[in-house]
Amino acid sequence: MSSKMQRPVCLLIWLFLLEAQAFEIPINGNSEFAEYSDLVELAPDKLPFVQENGRHQRSLPEESGEETDTVDPVTLYSYKVQSTITSRVATTTIQSKLVNNSPLPQSVVFDVQIPKGAFISNFTMTVNGMTFTSSIKEKTVGRALYSQARAKGKTAGWVRSRTLDMENFNTEVNIPPGAKVQFELHYQEVKWRKLGSYEHKIHLQPGKLAKHLEVNVWIIEPQGMRFLHVPDTFEGHFQGVPVISKGQQKAHVSFKPTVAQQRKCPNCTETAVNGELVVMYDVNREEKAGELEVFNGYFVHFFAPENLDPIPKNILFVIDVSGSMWGIKMKQTVEAMKTILDDLRTDDQFSVVDFNHNVRTWRNDLVSATKTQIADAKRYIEKIQPSGGTNINEALLRAIFILNEASNMGLLNPDSVSLIILVSDGDPTVGELKLSKIQKNVKQSIQDNISLFSLGIGFDVDYDFLKRLSNENRGIAQRIYGNQDTSSQLKKFYNQVSTPLLRNVQFNYPQASVTDVTQNNFHNYFGGSEIVVAGKFDPSKLTEVQSIITATSANTELVLETLSQMDDLEEFLSKDKHADPDFTKKLWAYLTINQLLAERSLAPTAAIKRKITKTILQMSLDHHIVTPLTAMVIENDAGDERMLADSPPQDHSCCSGALYYGTKVASGPIPSWANPSPTPMSAMLAVGAKPLESTPPTHLNQVENDPHFIIYLPKSKRNICFNIDSEPGKILSLVSDPESGIVVNGQLIGAKRAENGKLSTYFGKLGFYFQKEGMKIEISTETITLSSGSSTSRLSWSDTAHLGNSRVLISVKKEKSVTLTLNKELFFSVLLHRVWRKHPVNVDFLGIYAPPIDKFSPRVHGLLGQFMQEPAIHIFNERPGKEPGKPEASMEVKGHKLTVTRGLQKDYRTDIVFGTDVPCWFVHNSGKGFIDGHYKDYFVPQLYSFLKRP
Repeated sequence: MSSKMQRPVCLLIWLFLLEAQAFEIPINGNSEFAEYSDLVELAPDKLPFVQENGRHQRSLPEESGEETDTVDPVTLYSYKVQSTITSRVATTTIQSKLVNNSPLPQSVVFDVQIPKGAFISNFTMTVNGMTFTSSIKEKTVGRALYSQARAKGKTAGWVRSRTLDMENFNTEVNIPPGAKVQFELHYQEVKWRKLGSYEHKIHLQPGKLAKHLEVNVWIIEPQGMRFLHVPDTFEGHFQGVPVISKGQQKAHVSFKPTVAQQRKCPNCTETAVNGELVVMYDVNREEKAGELEVFNGYFVHFFAPENLDPIPKNILFVIDVSGSMWGIKMKQTVEAMKTILDDLRTDDQFSVVDFNHNVRTWRNDLVSATKTQIADAKRYIEKIQPSGGTNINEALLRAIFILNEASNMGLLNPDSVSLIILVSDGDPTVGELKLSKIQKNVKQSIQDNISLFSLGIGFDVDYDFLKRLSNENRGIAQRIYGNQDTSSQLKKFYNQVSTPLLRNVQFNYPQASVTDVTQNNFHNYFGGSEIVVAGKFDPSKLTEVQSIITATSANTELVLETLSQMDDLEEFLSKDKHADPDFTKKLWAYLTINQLLAERSLAPTAAIKRKITKTILQMSLDHHIVTPLTAMVIENDAGDERMLADSPPQDHSCCSGALYYGTKVASGPIPSWANPSPTPMSAMLAVGAKPLESTPPTHLNQVENDPHFIIYLPKSKRNICFNIDSEPGKILSLVSDPESGIVVNGQLIGAKRAENGKLSTYFGKLGFYFQKEGMKIEISTETITLSSGSSTSRLSWSDTAHLGNSRVLISVKKEKSVTLTLNKELFFSVLLHRVWRKHPVNVDFLGIYAPPIDKFSPRVHGLLGQFMQEPAIHIFNERPGKEPGKPEASMEVKGHKLTVTRGLQKDYRTDIVFGTDVPCWFVHNSGKGFIDGHYKDYFVPQLYSFLKRP
């Protein structure tokens, strides 16, 4: 009765129900807003807001006479989002209601993007009158319940996410004609202050026109709001639609576009609601002790003083100069660094570390920020030429060593703050590749007085990794994309983290009844940020909480005291129906669980880890949230239909949320061309590992190993082979067809060390760009990432899955292969090669197989693409070679006469471990004469770049 699909970055539920029952869901009216009569409407400078009927616009089809397109098989009846923020604690509910108007069963996917750091707290689903509710269980209990349902033949969907914070919640339902379905998801998050403001993002992607679409955001801040702003994130399409009402301590943002306003154009059937609604605000704050809020046995302390003089800093800039930084990214980074260096004060000390597969330093020691040193550092940075791989581990350890040595030798100002700023655009490809090991190395080496800040550039960077790296080491991370102004974004990020105002900030709550105090990971305070502390107290013994804060500023030792009473906040919250009375409890739980998860990953002994695990588990169950130790069991009232939402492990981007519609896409097998046949059928291409004394048997162009290219030429019925000897980090163009809009590129990684003076390279990452479909697919040895517009999903090699739409199908075979099918006629297959993790030399790598068919345009090129148009070859004068069993011959091709050698290469399609021997003629010198031009002509700057022909 059910089938299953796993999407590693999404929570995915398949449920098939064939009963037809109706349901009705009440719709809340404007009466909810009556208590906000004291709010004042705002009109921001850059985005004017227009209101109808007083304060709130209302768009209901029965009132306006509008109708969505009746030809749609599935009608999106309503799409509603409600967020309530109480003292930085946000609770969001997303609800969607649909009906199948088609005479055929339809598949509907509820796919919601959840902000990083959020916890899912509840999910309900009603399908044809059958309601599914959720409960949180210990992971082994949840899996046991799932297994019981499966063993009894009941519906039992398996749901799993591979991202740390379950960025996507994804539920798929196949509904019969006339059936109705409702989804409702609840999640919680904490707002962190960055660059002097809080930012609340709601990802809106209903996927189609909605009869009722409304978003409401309520903000309740006892401190009072200094400002509130809703930037235009939809390029002016919804100008005048958002309505802002702001009072002294609370605000309401309403977004209710009519069906006509939702359309991309007046006659379009596509929705323009595809992006983020962003609300930015900041609160009023005292210059000294901040805000201490006490309620229901919990307290939270927000500390963000202003108007303080900066204190001296010791700063290491760690800059990625690998090949992927080539071009505009490196140019903008250099320009930004020159400006940043000019901002250093004379009492600051600094140095620069730049890295690719090697690590270099401008100065091995910290130097004072004099005009002479700054000018010299600028000249050094201007001469950087990006190339090679990415050795993040060694670069960070080098920077930490410089700061540690300076501290140990007494060369640092005792009143200064030390920090490292890492700028990178990619994953590690050289040296230590395991992200958890890099985290551990950094954590073990860095001193407690050093903060690590990270800036990730572009789409390829593993932002989750950078975020964990910084959060564990008293810093923050930020991401900018390749289509943004790197220079201004880098300077903005630097301004955020480069103004230390206080160091050694310590919080003390002297009352005996105050317990379990926890805080976000900051001991130094930087301008524009905020330190948050939370704890518990016994309300039967205390009605007020006392705090004492000690810190060191630029010129004095500070002691700040404050006292807060519970009655003050209780009276305020009781007057607002949207205020969350549990906000102190939720914030304390959020901080505590995240801190315990970090401590668990670094626990020195198994006993300590078990103790921490037990605490996290109990808190997860008590507070009803999904963490890496719990699972959400979703079942109907009778308990005979059951699904499991399994929390992700503590590991890794960002996925999108959308509703998809249409008949179900069958999970087809791997196409026949991916299996070798005994007779030639069509030209095939391949790429992969270093020569293993064999070639692919038949009819695929392929790349395997170091990377070894095997080109099958069907007219000549010949296999021609060549190697590419390059260096880690380089990106090679395999297929580039600007007319068809197809790109296939591969990025090289290196072996763990060189052998016989040569460092072997392999494909560690492959990028597929189908421009006309608007889809990018990145395949690495760890994950498979799909991006379509602002929508991104990540799969894991540990699962078997079939994903896609009517034009693109992606099939993942667990720990073996990925097959990409474009328009049911163009296929690519990627094989995963795993090696023993402790092997002293070898690393995991990818092989790619592609059929050279006539579906490409005449302009197709690339190391594989050029052979889609088969060149004429003539092989003659076969003779004994220099090595026994490997004869030589002469080959005429493209006006060149080459000496080629007969040998064997491997085709791994049927035997992933040992491969199948296939004979081929090997072209020496990186294919010179057989490929057009020189192999370096095929370098491209980005994983999705088209090849620019010389």
